[in-house]
Amino acid sequence: MLVRFFIFLLGLSVGSFLNVLIYRLPRHLSVVWGRSLCPKCRKKIAWFDNLPLLSFVFLKGRCRACRSPISWQYPLVELLTAVLFVLGARPYLSDLSNLGTAQVGLTLILFSSLIAIFFIDLEQQIIPDEILLPVAVLFVLSSLLTTNYWLLATGIASSLFLFLIWALTKGRGMGLGDVKLAFLMGLVLGYPKVIVAFYLAFLTGAIVGVILILAKKARFGQKIAFGPFLAAATIITVLWGEKILSLAQKFLF
Repeated sequence: MLVRFFIFLLGLSVGSFLNVLIYRLPRHLSVVWGRSLCPKCRKKIAWFDNLPLLSFVFLKGRCRACRSPISWQYPLVELLTAVLFVLGARPYLSDLSNLGTAQVGLTLILFSSLIAIFFIDLEQQIIPDEILLPVAVLFVLSSLLTTNYWLLATGIASSLFLFLIWALTKGRGMGLGDVKLAFLMGLVLGYPKVIVAFYLAFLTGAIVGVILILAKKARFGQKIAFGPFLAAATIITVLWGEKILSLAQKFLF
């Protein structure tokens, strides 16, 4: 219980950093240097107003200086990161050997990167290489060190699959960032779980697209960011992929 609470607190802290990353990286601002500012009044935010989750509650969702509303994205990212950290680490907590600890670390790094990709692509329709490529290299090294070469093959095949769609639609169906993200998906999930993730991503993407068109929030043929669906589907499949496969086999076979 104590370990899970520590992981939850770690998730809140990482989530706070992810908020910095999500805001600054697409705007080409330093994610290391410089105090956080209110985007409305540009006042520097004091450390006691920057506590993950708590500050949003104490400030009642408003900037202390100008009383402008604080985006709900900030506490959402922090809480989401904390919950996903606990869920992601849970399978390995009973065996925190060297291998188990390494698996926890890889999972938490993966979830952090996917959360950042989800929100950046949702807002800016870009998937930054600065986030995606280091994590992909990390999982390539992991697959090589553990001799799981089939994961590398699945990553290449997954990337080629989305590259084919990108080429056939001349980039209208998705971007090259999605193609690179597919490589990471294959590396992480392997076969057949990567098929589950693709199915979830395309299904939810189609449903949301139809809802947006019916609500007149988007036009038919308008490009909608696909990275958030790929990122969310990957997290869901990491957590519950085996159960989804088991259910699919039960109903289909």
